[in-house]
Amino acid sequence: MDFFTAQDRARRLTGRLVVLLVLAVAALIGVASLALALAVVMLDGGTFAPAPLARAMEPRLLAGVATAVILVVGVGSLVRHFQLRAGGSVVAEALGGRPLDLETRDAQERRLLNVVEEMAIASGMPVPELYVLEDQAINAFAAGHDLDDVAIGVTRGAIEALDRDQLQGVIAHEFSHILHGDMRLNLRLVALLHGILVIGLIGRMLLRTSGSGRRLRGRRGGGHVAVLGLGAALMVVGYAGTLCGNLIKAAVSRQREFLADASAVQYTRNPEGIGGALKVLAAHRLGSRLLASHAPEFSHLFFGSGVRSLSRLTATHPPLQARIRRVLPRWDGSLPPAPAIPTAPPRHAAMHGMAGLSSGAAAGQARADAALAEERLADEVVASVGRPSAEDLERARRRLGEIDEGLIAAAHEPYAARALVYGILMGVDPESREAQREALVGQALPEVLVELEGLEPSLSRLTPGQRLPLLELTLPALRRLSVAQSSRFQACLRRLMSLEARPGALQWALHRLVLQGIQGERRARRDRHLADLSGPLSLLLSTLARAGQDDDVEARGAVERLSAVLAVPLDFVREPAQATDLDWAMARLVRLVQAQRAPLLAAMSCCVTHDGRIEPEEAELLSAVAWTLGCPLPSMERESGQPAGGTA
Repeated sequence: MDFFTAQDRARRLTGRLVVLLVLAVAALIGVASLALALAVVMLDGGTFAPAPLARAMEPRLLAGVATAVILVVGVGSLVRHFQLRAGGSVVAEALGGRPLDLETRDAQERRLLNVVEEMAIASGMPVPELYVLEDQAINAFAAGHDLDDVAIGVTRGAIEALDRDQLQGVIAHEFSHILHGDMRLNLRLVALLHGILVIGLIGRMLLRTSGSGRRLRGRRGGGHVAVLGLGAALMVVGYAGTLCGNLIKAAVSRQREFLADASAVQYTRNPEGIGGALKVLAAHRLGSRLLASHAPEFSHLFFGSGVRSLSRLTATHPPLQARIRRVLPRWDGSLPPAPAIPTAPPRHAAMHGMAGLSSGAAAGQARADAALAEERLADEVVASVGRPSAEDLERARRRLGEIDEGLIAAAHEPYAARALVYGILMGVDPESREAQREALVGQALPEVLVELEGLEPSLSRLTPGQRLPLLELTLPALRRLSVAQSSRFQACLRRLMSLEARPGALQWALHRLVLQGIQGERRARRDRHLADLSGPLSLLLSTLARAGQDDDVEARGAVERLSAVLAVPLDFVREPAQATDLDWAMARLVRLVQAQRAPLLAAMSCCVTHDGRIEPEEAELLSAVAWTLGCPLPSMERESGQPAGGTA
């Protein structure tokens, strides 16, 4: 299943969740009506006479019950939805997690940080916020709405009990949930089900009040009985709601856990990693059960079940033995298991209508061959979205190893991270850099300027392909800035861009990537089609074509070919676009429906691959723009001279 199909499937599942919620609310209304009838009977002396039952079944009263249940569920769900809008960090903190110190000297925490950073860079997505849960159980989770507000939490037990390969398997499992749209679905499920749980919480509160409410008993015994009966009724409704909620969570979660396990094998090409982690979990004395009070609410987010389930019907995770056998088919229950043959992610065509990109455009055999190479590489780019491979992971590890250790350390420290971003995003033109430096002296913090001066020798040795990973590494530290610090930092970035004498497409894309990585994605309704976006498409594709072609004639030819294939009238924009113009174009393109993002990404890749290769700077540009469109793109960079379709 490719990235775009997975995202659409997750959105369709959200619709099914609403249907299941409506059915659950209907069931709760029935239970509440029955509980009300019993309460009326109790208040009338416990006699099941026709009169009390008739009063309980009165249409107005039933309508009132239905309205009250719907109101409580609706308000409870909305309140929880707004509480969770900040993203995965809210979940991590609710579970007692603490942000991992990015400069930690703890070897095990450092290993975890390295594994997460490698997986993020291999996936082409922002480095997520990382939290540690001081719990000795083995567990982990990923939560968030979008790629920019993801948080990953890992328990202390997992950090200590798992080796690097096993930990990498767990992290790959969580990245699968991120890339398949599961985490957004899971948070919506939390919000929808919270309203059902609120009914039980109200009943519990009323029972506590009645248990200590001597004033009520003193005034009128019947009042106390009424409160007690109402509380008991609401508790019954609440337990029924909890059962419904657990059944819904189980129906949604179980198969997606199998898919995430399989994806972890595909991402790492190491079934012993995720399989070994599951075996350690199965043998662990504390298992995966978390002590946090909110664990039941978020149980469907966890790597392991996290809570004890009374029935397989309500279990949010498949049995561990079944999961182990899915990734290690030859496992016989003993250690070590016989190795299984890893499965690699299929690189099939996912162009959604982009096949035949070169048809009608070949003027000769050489041109046809070049167009075929572009098509093949564009097909590979689209198929790789949200599907990092073992080669991508190894490339990310190698690239991080080639970067100066001082720059890696700077990316994890708030002052140095800001200086690092300034140094990377300042223009290469001497006149521009001088004006930008003067602007920073008047606007940036002195401590940051000192850090920038110290980093300059290392920054001067950066090679193409190293800038994007470094910027990705800085994002967790930059998100932790105070409001005032973040505001000053963003103002400095905008000032740097405004002083750029010759702003290139890559410089603009990296600026935009950092700002979006801090601010988060501005959620927009996805209701536009390619045919509605001729102007923004012309501007973006012309800019990318100019960055990927040798001259304007070739760039114009690329845009004209894409105009025919996309069936959208495109005009080649001859003059280089300003940053504000490109921001305008992107603000409209983010409204593109999910189904048409694959053709757009294919068109973008064709613009920068006129020679059948993706050079390091072209890879950075393509990844940065794809990121802002919500399409995490693993690096498709080719080594010098390597033909398209190969593996770096």
